[in-house]
Amino acid sequence: MKIHKALISLSDKRGAVDFARGLAALGVELLSTGGTARLLREAGLSVTEIGDYTGFPEILDGRVKTLHPKVHGAILARRDLPAHMKTLREHAIQSIDLVCVNLYPFRKTIAEPGVALEKAIENIDIGGPAMIRSSAKNYASVAILTDPDDYPKILEEMRSNDGTLTPGTRFALAKKAFSHTARYDAAIANCLTSLDENTLEITSASGPPSFPTALQLAFDRIEALRYGENPHQQAAFYRDADVTPGTISGYRQLQGKELSYNNIADADAALECVKAFESPACVIVKHANPCGVAVGTDSAAAYEKAFQTDPVSAFGGILAFNRIVDSSAVNAINARKHFVEVLIAPGFTPDALERLGSKQNLRILEIPFQNNRNCHAYEIKRVGGGLLVQTPDTVSIHSGNLKVVTKTAPTDKQIEDMLFAWCVAKFVKSNAIVFCGSGMTLGIGAGQMSRVDSTRIARLKAEEAGLTLAGSCVASDAFFPFRDGIDLLAAAGAKAIIQPGGSIRDGEIISAADEHGIAMAFTGVRHFRH
Repeated sequence: MKIHKALISLSDKRGAVDFARGLAALGVELLSTGGTARLLREAGLSVTEIGDYTGFPEILDGRVKTLHPKVHGAILARRDLPAHMKTLREHAIQSIDLVCVNLYPFRKTIAEPGVALEKAIENIDIGGPAMIRSSAKNYASVAILTDPDDYPKILEEMRSNDGTLTPGTRFALAKKAFSHTARYDAAIANCLTSLDENTLEITSASGPPSFPTALQLAFDRIEALRYGENPHQQAAFYRDADVTPGTISGYRQLQGKELSYNNIADADAALECVKAFESPACVIVKHANPCGVAVGTDSAAAYEKAFQTDPVSAFGGILAFNRIVDSSAVNAINARKHFVEVLIAPGFTPDALERLGSKQNLRILEIPFQNNRNCHAYEIKRVGGGLLVQTPDTVSIHSGNLKVVTKTAPTDKQIEDMLFAWCVAKFVKSNAIVFCGSGMTLGIGAGQMSRVDSTRIARLKAEEAGLTLAGSCVASDAFFPFRDGIDLLAAAGAKAIIQPGGSIRDGEIISAADEHGIAMAFTGVRHFRH
């Protein structure tokens, strides 16, 4: 079915002139609204304004302009039903075959600090979603475009097919259009249901808005995965409609087999951990837990230290760097004969990629970031029949935040290692105990039912790797409920402990540290990770 008439009404006018010019060259008559019509006329295009077409002007400051039977009748009429076409003729309505619409920038508006509710309300589009839904419903006869990135390929197809689009193309555009309006409505619902009747501002510098009473979520499927956590489970990978820079969903795969469900989960854990360090860092993750973390003068030096923590667990792990990987880092990995499932970095030098080229199964992911802690507004976990939603754990602790509670004060070197250990503990499953020294992990105890068990495992891991814990610093992600944990750390050789504090037995814990001559500092912040 050839396209004769197009309606163009845009908030985001990227590419609008070139697209309209392409349509005009194909003999398509152009209808448009206010600002878009002015833009097209200024570009020398012949365009009929919507008020002239309907015979009814825009009213109510533009709130009503396309809500008219000559618009929606022209879009919704089924071309295959004689009765519909007869009705159009009786009312002198010519069918509209292509609609190009995007919506008032509601999400951009509410992202402005301190934006007034009134301004947000005025950026709720009414006519636009109505036209999009009408067009998408009648996709058998009407093409609906909501994404400027689609303009070139639509023009190309029309040029190749005598001004027509295939049914498959129209259906694909309709699906995209319904997703577009669904997300638009979701943004409005999430915003408004997070407010009460007394709220005058949408956002403020004091923090994020309240949790919506009705949470609407929208994600795009990136790919169907071969299977889930286990081969008998099916799985797919989805990402947010607005991808947060520097996150796993924005990866670019340079080499290797397709990613699995577990690869993506572990890669996310490794990436988030390595992003937390300012110095050149390397993180090795296995089953969502760091098994080796270190900082160094460069990526190669950081890798050497991280690998030493737990060479056994490092086999088949996920490897992440926060600097561009060069040939020296690759040489260090190859020298260890380290089998890696996924290698992540913000970039790779050409010679590094060349050296990695022989490992055809190695998945190499490029994810540009600058040690940022970009994250989503909410963290979401599925539970039976519902969701748990929370803000991300973005609290950072610096030396000025520490409260030394023991008679022995930590040295500057110990404070540096304590903060390093604390940063690692944040990414270890609870209960977490992390021994560190000289900018590297020495032993990690993760995911145990008691803090004592995590301590024993961390010590065992260090002994198996041939690492000494004498003089080490230790981080605990939560407070010690009893002194037995302190006694075990002292027996292992620890000389400084960083922990949240807050136990009813803090006095007993501090006394135990004093008995052993251990320095202890409280952070006042807990880092459970389940």
